[in-house]
Amino acid sequence: MRAALVALLVAPLVLIPAPAQTPDAGKLAAIKPAMQRYVDSGDLAGAVTLVGRSNGVIHHEAVGFRDLAARDAMQADTPFRIASMTKPITAIAIMILADEGKLSPDDDLAKHLPEFANLTLAGGAKPKRAVKLRDLLTHTSGLGNYPADLGDVYGKRDRTLTETSAAVAKQPLMFEPGTKWSYCNSGIDTLGRVVEVASGKSFESFLQDRVFAPLGMADTRFYPTPADMKRVALTYGKKDGKLEAGPFGLVGLPANPKHPIPAGGLISTAADQANLYRAMLGKGQLDGKRILSEKAVAEMTRTQTGDIKTGFVDGMSFGYGWAVVKEPKGVTAMLSPGTYGHGGAFGTQGWIDPKQDVFVVLMIQRTGLANGDASPFRQTLQELAVAAVK
Repeated sequence: MRAALVALLVAPLVLIPAPAQTPDAGKLAAIKPAMQRYVDSGDLAGAVTLVGRSNGVIHHEAVGFRDLAARDAMQADTPFRIASMTKPITAIAIMILADEGKLSPDDDLAKHLPEFANLTLAGGAKPKRAVKLRDLLTHTSGLGNYPADLGDVYGKRDRTLTETSAAVAKQPLMFEPGTKWSYCNSGIDTLGRVVEVASGKSFESFLQDRVFAPLGMADTRFYPTPADMKRVALTYGKKDGKLEAGPFGLVGLPANPKHPIPAGGLISTAADQANLYRAMLGKGQLDGKRILSEKAVAEMTRTQTGDIKTGFVDGMSFGYGWAVVKEPKGVTAMLSPGTYGHGGAFGTQGWIDPKQDVFVVLMIQRTGLANGDASPFRQTLQELAVAAVK
């Protein structure tokens, strides 16, 4: 008896985590009518909203129409152009290769793409240090956007990543690497070419094999099929106060496209993004399938930009490919420090709050928003989602 008591006293204390609070069903149910009001007011044609936690999806609804003229209702599985929400996925590809020892964020860009070895600043001076992969991942490289003589890279998509990165390498740097933040599509596209060189695969094949297939992201791709085109949400802008369908742009593909647009070319669904975000909350794995190491996830999702002012709303910083909330305020006030995510040019948003174990996905297709990252649509969804899990 005494021996058993002694063993109990010296045994290590095991803390059993408290179960996650059951989400408030009423607050989750309020999301759909809240989004419907934006449809009724003529601000959105339709939307798909999704809220999830590390153990699964707790809300997934569609409102309005994917095609207003046809009165074709929005579906929960409607594909959307997620535009720059592609950027964190490109960063994931880089970090997969870092896990394998094929590159490091601290590598000079020229180590993988020698054409970048002789970069100069505007005026011809040499920069104080070389551009590193981490600079591209955080938009602090100083690389300029595409030169005028390259043509409409995203519209025509008739240049390969090899050709476009070579053209970018001929442009002068806008500032000393690592000293400022400037959102840079060409830098992220250049990372797509780095993935090809380091992996020996095309960029789109690498993502399919190493990210989309393992995570069950069956509706996520760079080149939509004819069947996709019949399902994808149309993009709308406002003209004379009314919604008007715009050109498909990135989705309206020319014959035999060569440029997958690592900076913004994917179509995807809310459910596919939920699988990706659950894998991030799972520190690199989903349902036993690991795509990233815990270390890689931690590096991607912490502030890597120090005190440099970044982002499109106040209080932000940048990790590798992900925007990171440094000081919650305004549209991020309900989120925790360390929340990370990204928006897209057509109003889509996806944000992950590990401290509150919640993520949100907003799928809309709107042009002409003053600032998609600060949209009332995003704020409404986040407020109701966070309130439901507190």
